[in-house]
Amino acid sequence: MTNPQRTVVPVLAAISFSHLLNDTIQSLLPSIYPILKSSYHLSFAQVGLLTLTLMVTASVLQPLVGLYTDRRATPYSLVFGMTFSLFGLLLLSVAGRLGTLLLAAGLVGVGSAVFHPESSRVARMASGGRHGLAQSVFQVGGNVGSAMGPLLAAFLVLPRGQGSIAWASGVALLAIAVLWRVGGWSSRWRPAPLQATAAGQTPRHQSHVHVSPERIRWSIAVLIALIFSKYFYLASLTSYYTFYLINKFNVSVQAAQIDLFIFLGAVAAGTILGGPIGDRFGRKLVIWVSILGVFPFTFALPFADLFWTRILTVVIGLILASAFSAIVVYAQELMPGRVGLISGLFFGFAFGMGGLGAAVLGRLADATGIVFVYKICAYLPLIGLLTGFLPDLGKREPA
Repeated sequence: MTNPQRTVVPVLAAISFSHLLNDTIQSLLPSIYPILKSSYHLSFAQVGLLTLTLMVTASVLQPLVGLYTDRRATPYSLVFGMTFSLFGLLLLSVAGRLGTLLLAAGLVGVGSAVFHPESSRVARMASGGRHGLAQSVFQVGGNVGSAMGPLLAAFLVLPRGQGSIAWASGVALLAIAVLWRVGGWSSRWRPAPLQATAAGQTPRHQSHVHVSPERIRWSIAVLIALIFSKYFYLASLTSYYTFYLINKFNVSVQAAQIDLFIFLGAVAAGTILGGPIGDRFGRKLVIWVSILGVFPFTFALPFADLFWTRILTVVIGLILASAFSAIVVYAQELMPGRVGLISGLFFGFAFGMGGLGAAVLGRLADATGIVFVYKICAYLPLIGLLTGFLPDLGKREPA
């Protein structure tokens, strides 16, 4: 069977909700870093190593998973991946040393590696042609889930201790139940087969201008650089924002977790805007505004007081988050028929940059202080100038 012609709202809602559950699990680990750092006397570099393990495990596997699922339907692989995350949670609840914590982080990373390429494909299958909207709805589930992690840490783990992480296994079990139903729907629908092309060429997208293979490769490199800018900067906030608030403004751990939740909520709100705006006005415009447009706010952040720090981080989250859906759909339109590979590559690279950023910035924070990290990272959005080298693929109207 071919893809449905209308947006399948229940499936899109289910895959977005599953993304919420998956990323709630994934974000729980960074959210309890202050607890782990204090309990096991970890350095900032060791905290960064935990994030590096989580993100790199996912980033290395995701393109391989995506390439495999482009060639062979695996609708129930989502259930399989979530099972890894379940085991990672249970291990995290009983971990007593850094090595065990790293293993738990790796299991959660494997679960995410399996989840993202196939779930992104399902979202596109259910889109009815509104690819930007579908990618945003799918992605916002993950952003909301990322925002839930700090709440679980603040109101579950902090009061009850590390062992209470096992209670979060119910989140994984719920996700497994939902993904089983999604897998049943996915098994009844098949994406159209890859079009036959000359060796070394990518299929053309009928609704867009022709782009040469060399220009496609260069454009993918530019998009990867933009992902680097976005996620390296986000790593400074998702991994170290609580430490920044505690060290610079002497707020409590619980208050810092709530501030992190507010920032991640702004990220979720920004994500839902990027796809529909890209559908209507073009992906390239969204990429321009979301990457380069955030620079004045990142530049001002290290010099702001507590009140304006909170305001600026909300604005940064809103603007910067709108980029990812636009970048992914833009890349899918550059290389039609390679949905799994593109999704795996960009989700994987995003995770890898988040992990590498956490590790590098952790070492920098140990050496120079956490405030200096934000002064250096402020210039990362200037990489958005590379957007000017991307070809104009035109607007993508809703089907």
